[in-house]
Parts: sequence; C-alpha cells; structure tokens
Amino acid sequence: MPSPFVGMDPFLEEERLWPWFQHHLAITLQRTLSSLVGERYSVEISERRFQAGNKEHCDEYVSIHAKADGRLVTLLDIVSPADKLTEAGRAACKDTRQAAKESGASVVEIDLVLQGEPLLGYSREGLPHWDYAATVTRGTTPERYEIYTSTLEKRLPRFRVPLASDERDTVVNLQDAFSQTYDDCGFANEIDYRKDPTVPLRVELFGQVADVLRERRS
Repeated sequence: MPSPFVGMDPFLEEERLWPWFQHHLAITLQRTLSSLVGERYSVEISERRFQAGNKEHCDEYVSIHAKADGRLVTLLDIVSPADKLTEAGRAACKDTRQAAKESGASVVEIDLVLQGEPLLGYSREGLPHWDYAATVTRGTTPERYEIYTSTLEKRLPRFRVPLASDERDTVVNLQDAFSQTYDDCGFANEIDYRKDPTVPLRVELFGQVADVLRERRS
C-alpha cells in the first residue's frame, strides 16, 4: 500500500523510523545511479558518525567515483533530522561536504526533513516557498545553487546529478526513489495513520497533514 501523502511522508521523520528510511533510501539511490551512470563510474554508500548528547548517530550518503583513479565525482548527501537539529550533526554534515568541495567534487543535498533550520545558507528572497529540496552545487561552479523543490502537497522533484565535466548530467526521479523505498520497507504496516505524527510541525503543515489523514480515514 502506498503512502497517503503525494510526495514525502512526514511520519518518517520519527526517531524510530528515520534511520531505517535513510539507510534504504541510500540503497535505492545507489542502485538507481549505478544503472544510470555507466561503467566509467562506481557508486558507493558511505557513512559518517557523530555524537550528539548521549547518542551516536550514523548518516549514510551516496558517492559517485571515477573508476580510473577513484576520484570522488559527486556526493549525494541525505540530510537527517539530527543534521538539522543538533550542532554536532550540522558540523559533521558540513565537514563531509567541505571535504568533497575541496577535492573538486559536486555536491547534491537531499533535504526531506521538515524539522530544524536549513543547512545551506543561500538567500531565499524572491524564491517560492518549499518544504523539500534537492540542491545541486557543481564542482565547476561551487558558488551557484541549482534548487529542485517540492511541498508537502506535491510530488518530490526530479533533479540533475553532475558527473565528469566532459559528460552530460544524469537525472534522478526522487519521487520514484522514495516510493520504492517506502514499498520495499513496508512502511505502510509500520505507521499508524490513525494517529497524528509525533514530529513537531508548523501550524499550516499540521493542517495539511490533518487533511490528508482525514481523507484516508473516511
């Protein structure tokens, strides 16, 4: 059974579900990219660990490497709630990305978390509102951001993944990756949609979630 939400499911931000979701989303993206980028590249899952309070966190992310020399070409970083809610998480996340940028790699931030403050500090003035985003920073133009957005009421976006400078981008459908992850993990059986989500939401988002759940329950 699919999620009752058109795009991302905010219930997955719950502490007991997120690590499972992030792990399997990384696997889905790794498999998807492996089928797209060709034999010139290898696509791997890596991790970073950090301590926040008395709890150790593990974030998994996806990295694309050139097979010829092992060079990191593109990092796809899946933002976790702990990344946005704790100083240790923010620092660990930024360290991972800075190391990638210093090596000349491109970085893709996949932010499917409603809680906390954004990790990227670019101005949002004049831009439309969004809840979720994939933001691309190319190794060739690290000062520029390509932003692919969505809201709670819309499907997650497709986004471009930069490869080597002499090769065309590949495109990932984030909604397809989410849906496959949700189905493969059986989250429909793990989430009780008769209850409200336990994660804190803005008032307007809580109303949107309530509308979706009301329709599912009717």
